[in-house]
Amino acid sequence: METESFQASRWTRGNFLFPTVIEVTDKAVIRRKRSWFSQDEISISIHKVASVHLKTGLIWCDILIESSGGSDPLASHGHRKNDGRRIKELIEQLQSESQNRDRSEP
Repeated sequence: METESFQASRWTRGNFLFPTVIEVTDKAVIRRKRSWFSQDEISISIHKVASVHLKTGLIWCDILIESSGGSDPLASHGHRKNDGRRIKELIEQLQSESQNRDRSEP
């Protein structure tokens, strides 16, 4: 699977100069948030994602991805609703493919 990236809107709180980016790969979900002199990166393995919570408004949505490992949830705000739905869809698809692969292996 190709990596898909989703950038938060610059019109939302905290994203004006350095918008948050969420990447979904076949192995993990990664949130990158830059600031003037640093970058904050959080990743959760696809196998460890417990739930994906979308809180939608008129245009934007907030995303909360919780892990089953007990670590802090991955949170981001200011994404388009379609991007939020796509992120959730990708995670669910990758998890089901992983479970199907695990079942078929002896």
